[in-house]
Amino acid sequence: MAGIIVVGVDGSETAKKAAESARDLAAGMDASLHVVSAFDSDRTEVFGSGSDCWIVSDADAAEQVARTVAESLGGDTPVTYSAARGRPADALIKEAVRMDARIIVVGNRRMHGIGRVLGSVANSVAHNAPCDVYIANTYETD
Repeated sequence: MAGIIVVGVDGSETAKKAAESARDLAAGMDASLHVVSAFDSDRTEVFGSGSDCWIVSDADAAEQVARTVAESLGGDTPVTYSAARGRPADALIKEAVRMDARIIVVGNRRMHGIGRVLGSVANSVAHNAPCDVYIANTYETD
C-alpha cells in the first residue's frame, strides 16, 4: 500500500463527489481511504419510555454520515470511516496526523466569491495540513 488518503464528508453531494475523487485517487495509488465526518459538540440526547431508551449524540450522527459515504464508494479500495471532534478543517488535520496520512482530499466548495474571502475548509486544510492536499473539483459541470 502507498499509504492512507483521508477525505472529509458532511453528507452533501459535493462532499460525496470529493469522496469519489478520493476513492479514485486511492485506487490509482494502491492506497487505502479513510472517510471522516466532523462534529463540533458533544451534545447527547436520551429518548425513551420505560426501560427502553436510546442515546443519540452528535458523534453518532457524524459517524453515520461517514459510514454511509464509505459504504457507497464500493470497489476494491480498502475504506474505513470515523467521526472526529472539531471544526471540519481541524478535524481532518487531526485525523490525518493520527492516521499518518499521505494525502487529505477536500472539495472546492465555497472557494469562490465570499467563501474565498471568509475562508473555507479547503483553504484551511491547504494552509495547515501535515501532508499533501488534493482539492477535488466538486462544482457542477454542465
